[in-house]
Amino acid sequence: MKQLNLFRSQEALQFPEDLLEYYPGFVSPEESAEYMQKWIGGVSWRQQAMQMYGKKVLAPRLMAWFGDTDKSYTFSGTRFEPYAWTTELANLKRRIEEKTDFTFNSVLLNYYRDGNDSVAWHGDNEYELGRNPVIASVSLGQERRFEFRYRPDNSRKYGLTLENGSLLIMKGDLQHTWEHRVPKSKTLNGPRINLTFRTIRK
Repeated sequence: MKQLNLFRSQEALQFPEDLLEYYPGFVSPEESAEYMQKWIGGVSWRQQAMQMYGKKVLAPRLMAWFGDTDKSYTFSGTRFEPYAWTTELANLKRRIEEKTDFTFNSVLLNYYRDGNDSVAWHGDNEYELGRNPVIASVSLGQERRFEFRYRPDNSRKYGLTLENGSLLIMKGDLQHTWEHRVPKSKTLNGPRINLTFRTIRK
């Protein structure tokens, strides 16, 4: 596990780093390129109309939900029924579970086509995930900035760059006490696929 270098030195003690684990190079560049090529053209991506700040908008990215048969998921006013696990996704899930000792039964794929695609501030704190969910995030393709802000004080903002092939584990009360986002970028314009492995509790 790589020591996270998220902050300026005077801020280091303000973010509870036990909420994150970061593993660069979890997926090799060759494997990442193979997954990208296969999934960009082979996944049935959906662009959802989502409830954001009281109104419906098109999500600025494409999504797909995979998992065990009965593991549907609802967020931002949209219900997702799972596609069946593919061989590649099931193998990747198994590798994460072996490395971290956490288990998962579903995964959300997000396809960021270029720097204009993004995800707004949010926490993955839906009822189906239970209290203090563990989420494993695998990033493929274009590296992007991943930012956090503290719910009680939005001026506390920190971030890191998620590299191609990296694995980030989010755990503890992170989803309840912090929000996160991937902002738009004018310079990081390559395609990116992010996979967030989750456990639906219901």
